[in-house]
Amino acid sequence: MISVLFAVLTAISNGSASVLQRRAASTVPDAVAMKLALIKHLLRQRVWLMGIGLVIVAAVCQAVALATGPIAVVQPIFVIELPSTLLIAGYTFRIRLPRRIWYAVAAVTGGLALGMATAAPGGGSESVSGYAWIPALVATGIFEAVVITWALRLRGNPRAALLGLAAACGYALTAALMKDAMARLTNGGVVAMLTSWQIYGTAVAGVGALFLLQNALQAGMLAFSQPMLTLGDALISITYGVVLFGETVRTGWWLVPELAAIALIAAGCLELARSPLASGGPPPKPRVR
Repeated sequence: MISVLFAVLTAISNGSASVLQRRAASTVPDAVAMKLALIKHLLRQRVWLMGIGLVIVAAVCQAVALATGPIAVVQPIFVIELPSTLLIAGYTFRIRLPRRIWYAVAAVTGGLALGMATAAPGGGSESVSGYAWIPALVATGIFEAVVITWALRLRGNPRAALLGLAAACGYALTAALMKDAMARLTNGGVVAMLTSWQIYGTAVAGVGALFLLQNALQAGMLAFSQPMLTLGDALISITYGVVLFGETVRTGWWLVPELAAIALIAAGCLELARSPLASGGPPPKPRVR
């Protein structure tokens, strides 16, 4: 229950951060895309700094969640970050959300419930044993190189989608490294964690993922980057959980409802990401009471 609670808190913080960062990144000129000047431009915007503050809060909550539960359970819960953000924004600005948004929220939450019930993720070890990280890191590097190279050949929304996928892989890797580092903290204390390469790998992967996300948000609409980010993070994290930590998920005929769950989540995220509240556009006029 602790891991689920902190996973939900992480999702809320991350979803709110994505909206704030999208609002800031949408003002960045194309000339600084995929350059460090992008970050320099964003650092001058208060709304982006607020988003970074929420990212830090999310990182702390995620560390607690991963230290107390399997990665294949914790990471998929993050798909609720966009629905929760829109609901909070609607309540804060006293906006009556249209019926299609509520249907989309139901699709995402229902898809998550269906996916978790049918996949039944769990088990596994708290840390990665031996040299299992080597092939995992090599495979991740190849995947990122292919996706980023492909993205750089495109413009607009297709680039946003691919960079969103690359960012998702970076965040999934960050979560796996963080879980391994937290296991060393639990078993050997602060010294064991600080002398492990995983804690520093977590920082590098997290910064890289954040950089890719900013470029995804700058490249095109949130409706293209957010579904790839949301689903990519969940699915790649489950892969890390199974391959590195020995966690288990159901296969066989269970794949049918699991694919249905993925379709529901994807459709819901796509609809939610098209909302002006999610894309950083001006909110609708408040209701008259």
